[in-house]
Amino acid sequence: MSVSLAKGDALVIIDVQNDFLPGGSLAVPRGDGVVPVLNRYIAAFQSKGLPVFATRDWHPADHCSFRARGGTWPPHCVAGTPGAKFSPELMLPANAAIVSKAAAADQDAYSGFGGTDLNQLLRQAGVARVLVGGLATDYCVLNTIRDAVGLGYTVFLLADAVRAVNVQPGDGLKAEREMLGLGARPITLQDLN
Repeated sequence: MSVSLAKGDALVIIDVQNDFLPGGSLAVPRGDGVVPVLNRYIAAFQSKGLPVFATRDWHPADHCSFRARGGTWPPHCVAGTPGAKFSPELMLPANAAIVSKAAAADQDAYSGFGGTDLNQLLRQAGVARVLVGGLATDYCVLNTIRDAVGLGYTVFLLADAVRAVNVQPGDGLKAEREMLGLGARPITLQDLN
């Protein structure tokens, strides 16, 4: 599939934060592999003056998703800590819109749309198509794409710029199948023209 970037397109980068990268408290296997690929997508969007959005977990220290509160995960992406910062290798442009999610102690959000103003920001920018990549395939990427499709966006999954947690073997592939079943179209850098 060949995709020409045009007005109405936006790049949505999901949670490329230090705690999700190798050495982080909730590291996604080979999660750092998305960074150089996303940098090339960013450059393509920047060259055409198209918007870039980046979501991030921005948890309070007592967030409900943490095991100490009965949640699933170890503490991660606590607001203002080094683990919550974007990868220093990720070349986010100065004008990228940053969307913080799951910032209240008693509300979790895997989707970049969950309790955020992402949809409003995209609408204000005249966005109709979103190209989505980042971490992790089987959680925040999946849920963001579910919501984007439900909100009526045309959605492309950046298949070369996602990595899965795979808590259960095959979770990532299962998530990809679900996203494609919802209507997301898989593309890679080679498909951009």
